[in-house]
Order: sequence, then structure tokens, then C-alpha cells
Amino acid sequence: MKNTIKKIIYIIACFVSILLLFGLIIAFYPAKSIVKNNPISAKEANEMRSNFVGTHQEFTTSDGEYLFLRQWVPENTNNIKKDFAVLLLHGITAHSGAGAYITAGNIIASNGFTVFGLDYRGHGLSGGNRGDYKNKARWIADLTEAVRYIKELGYPHVIVLGHSLGVASAIYLTINVPNEIAGLILLSGAYEGRKKDSPPLPLMKKAKIIASSIFRPSEQVVEYFREGMTGTDDPLFNFSYTLRFLSMLDINELVLPRDLNIPVLVAVGDKDELFEVEKVKTLYDDIPGNKKEFIVLPDTYHAIFPDESWQKLATWLNENF
Repeated sequence: MKNTIKKIIYIIACFVSILLLFGLIIAFYPAKSIVKNNPISAKEANEMRSNFVGTHQEFTTSDGEYLFLRQWVPENTNNIKKDFAVLLLHGITAHSGAGAYITAGNIIASNGFTVFGLDYRGHGLSGGNRGDYKNKARWIADLTEAVRYIKELGYPHVIVLGHSLGVASAIYLTINVPNEIAGLILLSGAYEGRKKDSPPLPLMKKAKIIASSIFRPSEQVVEYFREGMTGTDDPLFNFSYTLRFLSMLDINELVLPRDLNIPVLVAVGDKDELFEVEKVKTLYDDIPGNKKEFIVLPDTYHAIFPDESWQKLATWLNENF
């Protein structure tokens, strides 16, 4: 009987060892990327940030990382809203220097608002492992510390403009510090995206993602890419992410405080490829308070905006602040 038990234990131990070895091999086996944008490393991002000559700010987080804030300053001092700042939170794969955000910053600044565009940790010119966050708490902490840093610069009222993934960022931020947000613009985001037929991941790709999440959680093994995406020629864009980054978002948590009493604008393009207008309207309907507005932007896609769309957002800002 004892010999039988020993054999069973030995067989199980061998099986587990083989699984672990197989997992390690898969986790460290190099994978080819389908996107050829030659993304920069964390070291290169730090070097580029130190050499950046445009108007910007950077601050050190509570855990010692450097985050980059691109800045747009109003040129017309007669029209400046000196107590207000707009914090722009970008979408997944992007950064604050993406073309659409540059246009947004320029147009909103021309309407008198100072604009700051945050590069998330591991994105754009911010420090940190590319396409990665260790956990959601650190993500929210970075967002909160960005708002407080802007306030320390002399802008007591911070309005948050979140685009795509930035919509979730803006909502998480407002949930965390509701009394520190003066207003919200939630652009091109919803609880549910358009349904599309995607080919299933090959078995070995699935195995690599699972193995890497266990043995190398900081490894970028999940590619986020769809046909028609912008930024494929920009090395500051991320198209590869860690599984833990892509697992942070929980749609069920995106519920704004019921006593929220700030102006909120929800907007979506009529040609948005990812979110249907009706689904974005559902997000709008769930927002509390009577200071909210919903608009559909004509001739506007998910990441391609005519100047007129940004001007509509600027007009709303002028009407409410």
C-alpha cells in the first residue's frame, strides 16, 4: 500500500514538474509581433523625456516613478481661464502626443483653458514598464496624483477629459476623489463595444499568455490591435500589453457617485467604429445629476476627429466654466 502511494505521489510530482517546465519554456519563448512599429523601451522613454523641449511638466509619484504631462498654454491672455485646467486622459495604445490629442489641446487652449495631457505609466514619455501596471490601485493612484500635482501648479479646478480607455480612467478617478474633480468629458466610451467576429487565438498563443502571466507577469504578451488603428508608425504607441494591465478594468465598477453634482458631457462620433451611439447613450443615462449633456459629433470616428468636434467640446467648456 505504501509503495502504491509513493508511486502515485511520484507520478503526480513528475507530471507537475513537466507542466512547470513546459510553462517556463513557453513563457520565455520569443513571440513575433503582428505590429511593426518598433516600440521604445522604458529606458528610451526616460531619455526622450529628459530631452523633450516642448511645454510640459513631469512629476514623481508616491512610489518613485516619473510621469509626463504635456501642456498647452493659452496664448490669448485676455481670454484665459486662470483657475481652470483640463486634464486629458488618452486611450489604450496611445499617448498625449498622438495627433488627435495635439489638435484637442491646441483648440481647447485657444479657448482659454490650460490643458495637460497625461501619459500613463508605461506609455508615451512616462517612465515604467511599457504597457504595464502592477495593479489597479497604482493606476488610480497615478491619476489622483496627477490631479493634485496640477492643483499645486495653481489650478484649483480640474476638468477631466477622458477618451476611450480614458473614459474608464476618468470614472475611476472621480470615484476615488469626487470632491477634487470640477467637471467631466467622457468621449468615445461605453460599457459595451460593438460586437465583431474575431478569429480565436491559437492554442499556443493562449498557452503563452497564461504561462507568461504566471512566470513573467511583467512581460508584454497580449497584442491589442485592430485594422485601421492609428499610431502604427509611432514608436511611442503601445500595441503589446501585459495581461495584468488588460485585466484591471472592471465594467461593473464604473459607477459614478450618486451625489455627483458637477457638469458632465458625454460625446461620441456618429462614425465611431468601436462604440454604437445607443450604447454610449446608456452610459450617459446612468450618470447622476441634472448637469449632464449628451452630444453626437458628426463625421467623427473613434480616434479621428475633425476640428469642429473638438471645438464643440471647447464650447461646452466655455458654457459651463
